[in-house]
Amino acid sequence: MLERKLIDTAQVPGGAELQLISHGRDHIITLERTELMSTRMQFSEEQLAELTIDRLAAHATDHGPNMLIGGYGMGFTLRAALARLGAGAKVVVAELVPEIIAWAKGPMAHHTGDCLADPRLSLEITDVADPIGEAADGMRAQFDAILLDVDNGPDGLVRAENDKLYAPRMLRRMREAITPGGILSIWSAAKDPLFTNRLEKNGFEVEVREVRARPNNKGPRHTIWFARSSS
Repeated sequence: MLERKLIDTAQVPGGAELQLISHGRDHIITLERTELMSTRMQFSEEQLAELTIDRLAAHATDHGPNMLIGGYGMGFTLRAALARLGAGAKVVVAELVPEIIAWAKGPMAHHTGDCLADPRLSLEITDVADPIGEAADGMRAQFDAILLDVDNGPDGLVRAENDKLYAPRMLRRMREAITPGGILSIWSAAKDPLFTNRLEKNGFEVEVREVRARPNNKGPRHTIWFARSSS
């Protein structure tokens, strides 16, 4: 039986301690005894990118979409996006915890590949609320898509501050940060009908999809919201 080994820890600003654990060639990031993400279960995070890009097809531009991903995690969403997007696309990744990127370049490099060196990528060590606010205020270009995989979704575990990201005020800011016809996509570990209602009450037309954690239709069921401005 393969032994689980603690590789490193990271303190989330204003939140909990994360642990990076190896299990053979696989890696797991945990919060205490809760498994937040694993290289053995990545399909739903990849689908966050794949299904968003599918829905952006009618919104395509000559220069390619301008996409924001928050946060990096284990890079599943980023790699899936880069594999589908053309040379003219731009992808901003906002990751709050610098150690996450250090892990990606170090003990998890065999999973990461060369995605962090992709010329289409702009990596920002910051709260994803910062580029959203800048785009909403006209300080940077609006995004054609915002993809959020922050904490565990609207019902967070890692950092109390993350709850503000899914609050009505921030949802309205995200509407302002997205181009007309663009899309807001949000990953969650669980269903949340109240959050669906919150999106609708704050000006979004909402589609909810349930996606398995593994491509063989096995593993936990995760939820992805696809939201477009209703005005």
